[in-house]
Amino acid sequence: MKTTIEIPGTTLRRAKGVAVSRGISLKQLFTEALEDKLKTANAPAAEPVWMRLAGTFGKTASARAETRRIQKRIEAEFEILEPEDDL
Repeated sequence: MKTTIEIPGTTLRRAKGVAVSRGISLKQLFTEALEDKLKTANAPAAEPVWMRLAGTFGKTASARAETRRIQKRIEAEFEILEPEDDL
């Protein structure tokens, strides 16, 4: 599938250099990098930084549990693909 993404120039130049040094295509480098990132995304995540920094979200055990419940709902919603995402 083809898509268009915007990458900072310095990052793209570094990626091209890595791809050349490894003897692989830029497409293969991006695919491998994205696959690696997706593997770690499926691992159990630590609490988001905002949950640790916002003291009002965790003063009691029930408040922390409710915040975790809400965070799980948010994560589940962002996993749903919209029809236009599959183009």
